[in-house]
Amino acid sequence: MKTVYIVLGSVIVLFIVAQFFIHRSSTKIEYYPYTVTSVFDGIEIRDYQARLFTTVAIENQGYKKNASNGFSKLGGYIFGANARKQKIAMTSPVSMSLGNQPSMGFMVPKGIRKDDLPKPNLADITFKQEPKKTMAVITFSGWANDATIKEHKDGLIAILKANGIKHSDQFYCFGYNPPYDLFFRRNEIAVVL
Repeated sequence: MKTVYIVLGSVIVLFIVAQFFIHRSSTKIEYYPYTVTSVFDGIEIRDYQARLFTTVAIENQGYKKNASNGFSKLGGYIFGANARKQKIAMTSPVSMSLGNQPSMGFMVPKGIRKDDLPKPNLADITFKQEPKKTMAVITFSGWANDATIKEHKDGLIAILKANGIKHSDQFYCFGYNPPYDLFFRRNEIAVVL
């Protein structure tokens, strides 16, 4: 019985150490650059730089299915499912537009121009230049799902309304962690002001 406890304890310790290293490695990738201009009531107002994104439209089937379908297509593209079988570095966050016609986007690493990108194998993958923009953002931990997205979107809207800040209908869900990062998850709901 003592051996079982030792083995179980060792597995738990290894799992925790692995989670720490997984999280640490995921923080070393390139992030969508922004500057925080103000913080109040649990939200940040951020100025985002203009950046190029690889995007794919997805059917509106709920967050979990949308995320899975979009990520498999875009992940395939950056991991080599393209005309040159070229791998492209992962960036963060994964961006999913919210609304009736959702899409998912991966930011193209800095220094890669649209003309330098290989042609996707899938016709529904496109490239979109996002202009610089100001967004209000609320952050939450754990796993994003339809309920948590609605809760934080409603909360963000309420805070903006209470402070007299007008916003567009362009909402996004940003996810910062790979699926195997279990403990240090960061998600955000953002809206263009």
